[in-house]
Amino acid sequence: MSDLKVNIAGVEFNNPIITASGTFGFGREYAEFYPLSALGGVCTKGLTNYVKLGNPYPRIAETPMGMINAVGLQNPGADAFIKNDAEWLKKQGTNVIANVAGNSIEDYCAIVEKISDVPYVDMIELNISCPNVKEGGMAFGVLPKSVEEITKNVKKYAKKPIIVKLSPNVANIKDNAKSAEAGGADAISLINTVSGMAIDWKKRRPILANVNGGLSGPCVKPIALKMVWDCYNAVKLPIIGLGGITSYEDVLEFMICGASAVEIGTANISDPMASYNIAKDLERYVADNDIDINLLVGSLITD
Repeated sequence: MSDLKVNIAGVEFNNPIITASGTFGFGREYAEFYPLSALGGVCTKGLTNYVKLGNPYPRIAETPMGMINAVGLQNPGADAFIKNDAEWLKKQGTNVIANVAGNSIEDYCAIVEKISDVPYVDMIELNISCPNVKEGGMAFGVLPKSVEEITKNVKKYAKKPIIVKLSPNVANIKDNAKSAEAGGADAISLINTVSGMAIDWKKRRPILANVNGGLSGPCVKPIALKMVWDCYNAVKLPIIGLGGITSYEDVLEFMICGASAVEIGTANISDPMASYNIAKDLERYVADNDIDINLLVGSLITD
């Protein structure tokens, strides 16, 4: 019998379609277009322990088959999310994943402890692409040792399953996945954005005020697929795949490479109906072929 339900670290999703952090706000704007219950889950805008204004403008630039952003984690802070959005979002009939960020281990531990006490949140996703101010600004997610350290420390305060979001800007993502697993992660998500630049050749200046940014969109999909496959063969953790998904066929590719669910990001910005349409197309495919979608996970044939 056809089935769209998936289970990530003990949390059941009605389907494997989740919106990616930073591309869906807290869901209110998109709820004007369709019922959020059509989605398996919503991953919130990245939350910090304090109000964060983000980087100066301009901070988004279009590129061929994608975009570069340097928004800088603009958000109202965890307390505002808990007060104004968490309960409303959960009442929309979908799973809620709170994406959290910080600039020190203490930051992460404090926000994870706070979010863990919110009954409307089902899982917590760690954005470890943030700079560690105590280690000279190098991102937590760059070195395997720091991935394990941040995960291990956060787990002491977590009452919800922890998803560690891995950066592709590393020497070997398999090592970082293994470190997340060793630190006690309940799941991993990948990939975060790829480092890049956009240039105004007429002015001989970078387009982004921040100079550098994170590349996302269909152009990164081949990178993301390979890294999902690499991690699937390296760890036992459930994987949430993301990077350039714009169709249900893309979802199937990620699942065949080892993802148990996916997150859809940049597509939501170019088409507010993207996640809904992909979910419905996937539902039709599964019904027409009478399959359990979980049987596709890691089914890639390479010989």
